[in-house]
Amino acid sequence: MQIHPVRYDHPAAVRLNAEVQLEYAERYGDGDLTPMDPSQFDPPRGLYLVVYDDEGRPVASGGWRAQEGSAEGYADGDAEIKRMFVVRDARGRGLARRVLAALEDSARQAGRQRMVLETGTKQPEAIALYTSSGYAPAVPKFGLYRHESLSRCFAKPLGTPAASGRGRPPEPSARTPQDR
Repeated sequence: MQIHPVRYDHPAAVRLNAEVQLEYAERYGDGDLTPMDPSQFDPPRGLYLVVYDDEGRPVASGGWRAQEGSAEGYADGDAEIKRMFVVRDARGRGLARRVLAALEDSARQAGRQRMVLETGTKQPEAIALYTSSGYAPAVPKFGLYRHESLSRCFAKPLGTPAASGRGRPPEPSARTPQDR
């Protein structure tokens, strides 16, 4: 498995985003309507990662984008996780946990104070991942779905870069397995 930084509009990211939208529709009746622009995930104010398997197929993704205090409930210095996803046949291998750790490291290196995310009650595996990774329910809730009864918001303080004890996130590369 290889983790590569890509743009949010990279073909592999677009493909995985289409798959996660179908899964959201299966679970909630509709996809995620949160407005997102690919440039929001460009370093240093964001990062988008795609995991490729040993055959070069994209199998997982996730990103973060900078947020500042707003009427939607974000706080200054927030890094919001978006589109964490692992295709069904690659689940249970720890890929989401690896992507999450890389996103946290990247946001910490970018000076972000807190990692935040919104998920839903129909995604118990996501809630289990986040709570086991140190995320706690966020009050107040934030984002487009903050007033929805199925919405659950979580947050985790990031601390300082030296406090992480891990290396730097993957460096952007000009080539990904799909570009070959």
